[in-house]
Amino acid sequence: MRGLNPAWLIGQSESHLCSASDAERLGAYVHRDVVEPFQSLHDDARAAGFDLRVLSGFRGLDRQTSIWNRKATGELAVLDSDAAPLEIEHLNERKLVYAILRWSALPGASRHHWGTDIDVYDEHARPGDYEIELIPEEVEAGGMFAPLHEWLDERIASGTAYGFFRPYDEDRHGVAPERWHLSHAPVATPCEKGLTIDILRASISASELELKATVLEHLEDIYQRFVINTNRDHF
Repeated sequence: MRGLNPAWLIGQSESHLCSASDAERLGAYVHRDVVEPFQSLHDDARAAGFDLRVLSGFRGLDRQTSIWNRKATGELAVLDSDAAPLEIEHLNERKLVYAILRWSALPGASRHHWGTDIDVYDEHARPGDYEIELIPEEVEAGGMFAPLHEWLDERIASGTAYGFFRPYDEDRHGVAPERWHLSHAPVATPCEKGLTIDILRASISASELELKATVLEHLEDIYQRFVINTNRDHF
């Protein structure tokens, strides 16, 4: 994949996304080259007794910034490593930035900007009135979506997941493990390599990001710890 557009690397363009009809069928917009692989994975999951659904696909810069700013100002909960709410008034700005980053990507650096990454669940296992939270207890052993993820583990390990993998498969002391988060390696890998710290710095500098000065002050560490500190087995 050549000539990556910085605008869609940081979530400012939708030119790389699938058609509206594909988005309606999948339940979310994704990169156009992810539609067919996901459909294949979905069909295999259905044959195994699961209804693989996308809860979240493409997320633009404006939406990611809104999530970040609402967490920074206390409108949305900021969670600790066990997904329990923190009392952010007791945190200084640096600690608050790093606490937000544990579960929420820095705007401009979200893998969801690329349309290559999706949050998934099993609709068959979801009670009709249950609102999915994307928390560890849903996907760990005994959780309602654990059987789906055990099946996905097997497919990924055997190389039969059509290029999907888990970028946050374990705790690397950056982003918390997110078992629900899948990424399509053939398209995501060039994006990972293309999103440089200089592109990210320029995006943040031009933004209306809460805690911007603190983010920029610590951007080198943030980039190493929370942006490129992922499962690299697909490289």
